[in-house]
Amino acid sequence: VQLQASGGGLVQPGESPRLSCAATGNIFSLYSAAWYRQAPGQERELVASDTRGGSVTNYADSVRGRFTISRDSSKNTMLLKMNSLKPEDTAVYYCNAQGMTRELIEYDSWGQGTQVTVSS
Repeated sequence: VQLQASGGGLVQPGESPRLSCAATGNIFSLYSAAWYRQAPGQERELVASDTRGGSVTNYADSVRGRFTISRDSSKNTMLLKMNSLKPEDTAVYYCNAQGMTRELIEYDSWGQGTQVTVSS
């Protein structure tokens, strides 16, 4: 299963872009989706995740109330809506998906990362 992230770029503080992550391959189920980020010189951190097919969500304290994770199951696409961006949100954002292929093989896939730079 391959993941392709998009939607990053240079944004101004306060703007509200959306990141997308399209999953392709022989997907039977996608039971866990997550977004991570890594700022320069820092470790990769979990930003948001959903499990149990999207019914349970979890957010880092730094983004709770501003970011929303969701998915378009019909398109096997994961979304991260980011509101009221701050300069400290600047990072490379990675998507992660876990599930099962139609061959009943579990997968744990990562996207290539998309840069989000928040600056005026």
